[in-house]
Amino acid sequence: MSTTRTALVIGGGIAGPVVATALRKAGIEACVYEAYPGPSYGIGSGLALAPNGVAALDIIDAGDPVRDIAVPIAGMSMSIGDKLLRMPGLTDVPPLQVVDRSELHQTLHRHAVAAGVPFEYGKRLLGVREEASGITARFTDGSTATADVLIGADGIHSTVRGLIDPNAPGPDYTGMLGFGAITECDATRTPDTMTFAFGKQAYYLYWPVGDGRVAWGANLPHEEYLSLTAARAIPKTHWLDVLRATYRDDTPGGELARRTTEEQLEVVGALHIMPPVPHWHRGRMVLVGDAVHAPSNSSGQGASLAIESCLQLARCLRDLPTPEAFAVYQRLRRGRVEGIAARAAKINHSKTLGPVARKAMRLLMPLMAKTVMNPEKTMGPEQRYRIDWDAPADSELAMA
Repeated sequence: MSTTRTALVIGGGIAGPVVATALRKAGIEACVYEAYPGPSYGIGSGLALAPNGVAALDIIDAGDPVRDIAVPIAGMSMSIGDKLLRMPGLTDVPPLQVVDRSELHQTLHRHAVAAGVPFEYGKRLLGVREEASGITARFTDGSTATADVLIGADGIHSTVRGLIDPNAPGPDYTGMLGFGAITECDATRTPDTMTFAFGKQAYYLYWPVGDGRVAWGANLPHEEYLSLTAARAIPKTHWLDVLRATYRDDTPGGELARRTTEEQLEVVGALHIMPPVPHWHRGRMVLVGDAVHAPSNSSGQGASLAIESCLQLARCLRDLPTPEAFAVYQRLRRGRVEGIAARAAKINHSKTLGPVARKAMRLLMPLMAKTVMNPEKTMGPEQRYRIDWDAPADSELAMA
């Protein structure tokens, strides 16, 4: 039986509004505390929500609002040089839903507010005090808040992760910076298809969004680590010069880079991947989303896994007393998220191929499409995963 009636959610990005909405559905009062002075719109570029992530959003009635702002992508292609190969896919699952991260954040935020979730801004977590009766969060503005549990949904640079375990690992830099844009481009008109392109110097991807526009994302190798703030402090004119020089000999990468304007360019900064986190919870604190598992963007599952974990955590807190709820939640999630992260890490290595490896990959592409690119092995278990909200949380653990 649950012992949780109230929760503090630290972080108002993607996971924060979702876990708070799911907790309210589970009968638990939750308030979101965000360090920014207001909703943090305008951070990040496009991201893909896999069918499993959208199915999890359906549980809290947020699936349709997200579909309304998304571009469905049913097909995938791989490009190396002038060779384009249609990749095999799953035929019995819905398409990917590609959304602008800022629009996704706004949609999930509005949905949480409509569900009755309160948000407080300018609340940067400083520390906590745990007692037998609950946990109190202390914020840098001098205020405090108390509840039964505290949930760290505060992203890849999580403060809560360090409070749970001061020796917890931090995010690893992939050696690449992220950029995105939506621009006009005549080079590609393949409908409903996302193309993963291995350019002569760097990897990029692109997909049509309608009205003659194409969205694209660049993974730019960069030895120096640059945070979002540091990367955005550099003029966009510099980054456009770098992107145009990097992709100038690629089709359509060169045209995409040349057509992108300063106003269109979205600077994301360093791309990260989280190594396995030993301790997901301690006492009355627990982690969710990127704070505890953040596979590289190569997985196509980062946001979807975060959403799944939000629903599973709320379900466990609904059904079980707090210490047991956290333990069951971790056992339900760890194997899945770490397996997907390991797969994505292997893909990351292919984004920085040398000239010899790139040539070999081009020759092997047709064979790869028939063998290692087996969608049932790589995507089937990931995209068909569904959460049975109505079933007791520990019953799923027993079946697993």
